[in-house]
Amino acid sequence: MKPYGKKVWLIPDAFLGSESRNDKTTHEAVCVINTGARDAALEMTLLFEDRDPKRGFRAVCGAGRTHHVRLDKIRSVSGESIPFDTPYAILLESSEPVVVQYSRLDASRAELALMTTMAWSPDDGE
Repeated sequence: MKPYGKKVWLIPDAFLGSESRNDKTTHEAVCVINTGARDAALEMTLLFEDRDPKRGFRAVCGAGRTHHVRLDKIRSVSGESIPFDTPYAILLESSEPVVVQYSRLDASRAELALMTTMAWSPDDGE
């Protein structure tokens, strides 16, 4: 299958809420599809309004597969988690062309809210 997508993706509006109700957990996911013949090594850098970037959040999306990276569960190579209740953005860099979507499930109220959007890739994102 042909490898569709780009190697650089940006998600400007991320927010991992700490409040959950009922049996649902508020969470975010970076959803990746890799239509190529090689595994894609994913590297995420988090950017904040008021602090230095956090680097080293890594995952792999297998060849011809999808991978849903749960951001409430991922840890950086140094063991850091993503901070709750803090706005941030995500720079995702991939070793192979991929397509990226971002989703957020807000379970802070009994009425659940789901938001999803395609990430953005610059024209020179290969």
